[in-house]
Amino acid sequence: MVTRIIVVLLLSLVHSSVGLAQLEQSKKVARIGYLTGSSSIGIRTEAFREGLRELGYVEGQNIVIEYRSAEGESSRLPDLAAELVRRKVDVIVAAGGSPAIQAAESATRTIPIVMPAMTDPTAWGFIVSLDRPGGNITGLSIRGYELIGKRLELLKEIFPKLSRVAVFWNPRSTSADLRLKQTEAASQALGLQLQSLDVQGPNDLEDAFKAAVKTRAGGLTVGAGPVFTLNRKRILDFAAKNRLPAIYPWKEYVDDGGLMSYAPNLSYHYRRAAYYVDKILKGTKPADLPVEQSIKFEMIINLNAAKQIGLTIPQSVLFRTDRVIK
Repeated sequence: MVTRIIVVLLLSLVHSSVGLAQLEQSKKVARIGYLTGSSSIGIRTEAFREGLRELGYVEGQNIVIEYRSAEGESSRLPDLAAELVRRKVDVIVAAGGSPAIQAAESATRTIPIVMPAMTDPTAWGFIVSLDRPGGNITGLSIRGYELIGKRLELLKEIFPKLSRVAVFWNPRSTSADLRLKQTEAASQALGLQLQSLDVQGPNDLEDAFKAAVKTRAGGLTVGAGPVFTLNRKRILDFAAKNRLPAIYPWKEYVDDGGLMSYAPNLSYHYRRAAYYVDKILKGTKPADLPVEQSIKFEMIINLNAAKQIGLTIPQSVLFRTDRVIK
């Protein structure tokens, strides 16, 4: 009888230990590294956090997000990525394109990396294919290069008299040469003269502004890198002051008073990136998660900005616009 009681007690203790272990496992707090070349908290980051909340994650309860921002200085990204690896994060979200992804990839080949938005990741060598990424990187892809020509085409459509376009670009960007070639080819096809102005940092903007005015540029298009996003207020003020029709790579410019943007819906991309993080935290290998491509693009026009520079947007363009700011 005594022996039977002891056995029952031992079995009870074993089951209790297993139950406690399972409970502790279920309460494990996941650690997410968030690496970006721009400011750490913005519209896109908030979209990612919203996606996590929709999946049941709460910061400080079942997840911790380690934010690391280069604040426009991409040379800082490798050190920030290495720091996240030392923090032993479970997954790294490499936001803002190729510089952050390259830094994360160089820092680790074992920790999963999620890219919320990357132009042609196969050509960059980040993945083997969209269907089977093959390594520790997965996420979402955007069709960035093919939009360059479309933006110039729209700029010409809203301002038919346009003959000379200034483009602000950063030659230090890893995709700069390809983007500039695409812009040159598109401008030639549209009969536009292209003035490429080198902007490697915020201190170069004033010279770029003066050069655009001196050569009497009739329109403006802007690169997609952090140096432009972080300094968009200065760029928007310049375009308004000089009454330049301008088209931008992201909707944030138009929300802040710019004329027009044509771009993938990045808020969707970053919210969707949370799905990849969730799958990885639940055990799916990044190599087995197909990379999604953007299929919807948004055209946004700010009629207040158009009125400010004396421009009338054709109805044919307004009919195709996804959102009009009045």
